[in-house]
Amino acid sequence: MVHASKAETIRRIFAAYLANDRAFVEDAFSEDFRFTSPYDDNIDKPAYFERCWNNSDWIERHKLERIFVEGDEAFVTYRCVAKGGRSFRNTEFFGFEGDKVKRIDVYFGAAYDNGAFVKQLG
Repeated sequence: MVHASKAETIRRIFAAYLANDRAFVEDAFSEDFRFTSPYDDNIDKPAYFERCWNNSDWIERHKLERIFVEGDEAFVTYRCVAKGGRSFRNTEFFGFEGDKVKRIDVYFGAAYDNGAFVKQLG
């Protein structure tokens, strides 16, 4: 990967999901990459691709709303629109090591169905 800005790397990763470009995403992540979400506790790169990559075919688009970069860290807030009209907003924290993404922590936000708020159970 050519030396892109961290914000551009994030944009390219989101675009690669929609293009099913796993090779780009694998290359963007460091070998010791870690991922945490409400469903995943600090999983490694192979576990991430096993658990998370194959689940992206339901996504119609991402709307990246904000990217804040400070040094080797970044936050991105986005709205994910699913095929069929459901959508949700998440924020992800990216940690970089040089040009590679070393970790991503996902924070789930509100969900919507055709524009109407959907209360989450739990």
